[in-house]
Amino acid sequence: MDDSQIVLVKRDGPLAVVTLNRPEALNALSPALLSALCDALEELNADAEIRAILITGSARAFAAGADIRAMVDQTPADVLRADTLAYWKRLRSIDKPLIAAVAGYAFGGGCELALQCDLIVAAETASFAQPEIKLGIMPGAGGTQRLAKAIGPYRAMELILTGEPLTAREAYDLGLVNRLVPPERLLDEARQLAMQVAAQPPIAVRLARQALRHGVEHTLHEGLEVERRNFTLLFGTHDQTEGMAAFLEKRPPHFTGE
Repeated sequence: MDDSQIVLVKRDGPLAVVTLNRPEALNALSPALLSALCDALEELNADAEIRAILITGSARAFAAGADIRAMVDQTPADVLRADTLAYWKRLRSIDKPLIAAVAGYAFGGGCELALQCDLIVAAETASFAQPEIKLGIMPGAGGTQRLAKAIGPYRAMELILTGEPLTAREAYDLGLVNRLVPPERLLDEARQLAMQVAAQPPIAVRLARQALRHGVEHTLHEGLEVERRNFTLLFGTHDQTEGMAAFLEKRPPHFTGE
């Protein structure tokens, strides 16, 4: 399979579905796969017609970690030169809502990729883990930070120091997963949730998402400042005028992203 096929993109109106397509390696996040994923997401991010992006893998694996074969002989200098963190920074710069549809393994970098998303829909077959400790290393793409913020420091510490996985049910009960569904319903449920998000006013979605993320990563005071700024800015949009008029006129709003 050539690199152009390791990430598949399908547009469906305002929704784009991005599928990791490296089944022979359980979608292990090789540099080539990360690069193709970043390229695809950046192209979709620049497309005004796309309002939400769904990321998924296969029934067996969302993404089963990093490509260990490519890492086994690396030195610290090799790690620095490879600069895989640059891919994760590119993923972080996507400002459209990202929804992960997870079945099977979401291990290591796969778990970190799910944690980069705004919403996670999981099949009952999904499992989440940061097993890097068992390889003599640790998470390096946000796992220690985002997992702790998602499920609390003590539970995250246990998972990171033991490398043991969470079942889909455990992840749901801990608040890591938004919706838990039978495997055969995964894409339908994830698509429905993504379409709900895509139907909302795009500028308001972007600014609300920005405020929430900022608040998680900074102090309450700083988060409140960004929230107030973004709230105020939205009163200069056409969609704010349309949304409030539609409410008062008891009709569905027509949001244009302006």
